[in-house]
Amino acid sequence: MEIQKARSTMTPRHFHSIPNYTHHLVLVCPQHTLIQQRNLRPLFCSHSVQPVVQDPVMQESFGEESHYYKNTRRKKRVFLLDVNPICYKGNVPSLQSFAHWISLFFSQVSLTDPVIAVIDGERGNEYRRQLLPSYKAKRRKYWHQFPDAGKSRSTFEKSHRLILDILQNCNVPVVKIESHEADDVIATLVEQVLQRGHRVVVASPDKDFKQLISDDVQIVMPVPEFNRWSFYTLKHYVAQYNCDPMSDLSLRCLLGDEVDGVPGIQHVVPGFGRKTALKLLKKHGTLENLLNTAAVRSVGRQYAQDALIKYADYLRRNYEVLSLKRDVSVHIEEQWLNERDARNDSLVLSNFITSMKDSRNLNFQCRPHSNG
Repeated sequence: MEIQKARSTMTPRHFHSIPNYTHHLVLVCPQHTLIQQRNLRPLFCSHSVQPVVQDPVMQESFGEESHYYKNTRRKKRVFLLDVNPICYKGNVPSLQSFAHWISLFFSQVSLTDPVIAVIDGERGNEYRRQLLPSYKAKRRKYWHQFPDAGKSRSTFEKSHRLILDILQNCNVPVVKIESHEADDVIATLVEQVLQRGHRVVVASPDKDFKQLISDDVQIVMPVPEFNRWSFYTLKHYVAQYNCDPMSDLSLRCLLGDEVDGVPGIQHVVPGFGRKTALKLLKKHGTLENLLNTAAVRSVGRQYAQDALIKYADYLRRNYEVLSLKRDVSVHIEEQWLNERDARNDSLVLSNFITSMKDSRNLNFQCRPHSNG
């Protein structure tokens, strides 16, 4: 799903300052034998870089006796890490990018809080492509961007294994569900973590996760412009969009998602834009409520009324494609929620960057091409 560039839709004020397939679970369990390495300065951090902000829930101006603040403070915080996006520098796949962002993430964001990493399963987007053939048809995929076919499989396997080893050696469980995108696996795990009474932070630049935002679900995203991770919360969402996150998915169904190849209603009705969509959703709440109401009475101007009736199936298909699934066959294990032992981080990452310098095969200077 879309890797959002902050400069296109974000400004600094939006960040807190400072089918049915066989499900196959691949779990890389953390090793328990650790090499102790204390008090090492985090790698890849420029002296000029400001540290990442602390959890904004803990920084909000709640009163000392605030019931919400006290309850929130008592809840454990669990991070769900979307691995694939941080393996890019811009549109180019890069192990250096992975090393940079994972180092900042461990040293300045998650610290010793539990982290569960999720990667895309093979054929993960086939379900959505069956609904909409244009879905991610032009997306540059990380695992397929190699300069020649003869070496691509070998390079892929080596790079994939390196990333899994880094996460494993930093005591992070890695989950991969065949025939499912990481986004759906994360959405399912979010529900399971919340059911255990914990808070969730989704670590990803993917804007699809905004449909999950609530008091207990936040996003922390890498922001290249600021060279740091920044938290994005319910408060920031409302300030940016002036609507409830419950309407986020419905809004995207109306407006579409060009990067993911999902056309919005403005492609068939040019006058039906963001302003009209926001106005209608503020009144009716969800896309389904809006479509059901439009089927029996007027909901607005005639062009909008006609469009909602004529293209109802078109919009419902968009909803099916863009909505995150929360019923993936994956079950969280209690040990994944334990405090993460971070003593090995600096040594593991230092060895990783050294190995990249020593191997020309891991430079990833590849020409991009679509995977359509």
